[in-house]
Amino acid sequence: MCDSRRVTWEGCSVLLDINDGDRLVFARLSPAAKLKIGNKNCSLQPLIGRAFGTVFQVETAPEGPYLSPVQVNAYNGEEVRDGQVNVDLRDQVSDNNAEEVRDGQVNVESRDNRTLVDNNTAQSLTGEDIEAMRRQGARGNEIIEALIANSATFEKKTSFSQEKYRLKKQKKYAPKVLMRRPGSRSICEAYFKKYPSKIGFLRVDTLSLLLSMANVSSNSDVLVVDMVGGLITGAVAERLGGTGFVCNSYYGQTPYSMDIVRIFNLSDEICRRILRSPISDLLSQKELPEQIVQHDDVCNAKIQSNDQISASASVEEICHSSENGISELGAENTGPAVHKAPKAGEKAQKEMIDSWKENGFSSLIIATPELDTWTLVRDLLPLLANSAPFAIYHQYLQPLATCMHNLQLEKMAIGLQISEPWLREYQVLPSRTHPCMQMSASGGYILSGTKICTS
Repeated sequence: MCDSRRVTWEGCSVLLDINDGDRLVFARLSPAAKLKIGNKNCSLQPLIGRAFGTVFQVETAPEGPYLSPVQVNAYNGEEVRDGQVNVDLRDQVSDNNAEEVRDGQVNVESRDNRTLVDNNTAQSLTGEDIEAMRRQGARGNEIIEALIANSATFEKKTSFSQEKYRLKKQKKYAPKVLMRRPGSRSICEAYFKKYPSKIGFLRVDTLSLLLSMANVSSNSDVLVVDMVGGLITGAVAERLGGTGFVCNSYYGQTPYSMDIVRIFNLSDEICRRILRSPISDLLSQKELPEQIVQHDDVCNAKIQSNDQISASASVEEICHSSENGISELGAENTGPAVHKAPKAGEKAQKEMIDSWKENGFSSLIIATPELDTWTLVRDLLPLLANSAPFAIYHQYLQPLATCMHNLQLEKMAIGLQISEPWLREYQVLPSRTHPCMQMSASGGYILSGTKICTS
């Protein structure tokens, strides 16, 4: 399986990016799985055995719609399909005299759209004509070129407007699907865009900062309290790469959900190093206050009620994994799944727990939007080795400020700081490079520090 991380295989998870982010779908590949794009159901069979990063385009055949791979040449921006070369749509826009270079200076064209009137009379090609072209076997790009040729106003538009027109028609008549590898970054970005509440509004830059501040590295034993669907647990296991252990801890007897871990395509060796243990087992009887036992019962009832709410939620949500291996819907699987993701999160053995008690964990990461931060830190910090780092995430500032104040009073840690990550996305295009018009207001807060020895 040396190439299994580069090429898809039956049973692996993929992130399907439809029309450049318009829709994001997690799917587990199998011959019976189908993806619905618009009003068309396409089989995911052609995706098996293809390299991650391959772009597919929806084509129509007498047998029905199917996904055809499109090989994009990065050097000249051309698309290669079925041995034929089609000039990329964006390159055609640049050939319409958008800019002229004279005497070393760039002169932007002076055309504008002020004379154009949107009265639905510019297009002479009717819907019946388009359906007739489809019945004759015309491809999506051929339909787009026909629409452009029959548009009375296309040549009068600016180059930017022409590009927007092409992209709009391409999304309708020739949708494209990018098959992405489901890693920490892509999974976090997809959830943050679709259902941010399921991951506690954890942004991708905040996730990377959490891993760095907790010093997650090879051969580390990381204690994780993850109530954001298993995203942090999977990210830590992915970074460890089969070395060290991840202990996913929880209050009570009911473990927190780890559905997202199944999407990571982790190997069996990595999955075996993801263990679960209740907090009560990690704490010795001397360190176990009576209120922890009471808190277990309260949290147990709360988690059970949350599980009932999650079970009744719509299957269209991206966060719920079905038994047949499809995590978002728009993708369907009509047959039984032959290959299932390896099971992660086995209960930790007593020998391993005793080893952690004796040597201590090398780092601690907490992301529990529904629990009191200070109570959790007070109980778990003694489990760390001396000089071990910890990082605590919360969507709001006040719980972390209270925890930081109490840590200072108890003299349990040094180097305490609260960080607020800030991220701005830029659009990078010729003559149109600028910050995006919309950006995330806040990515949450992180309290980090280093545990010290206390008497």
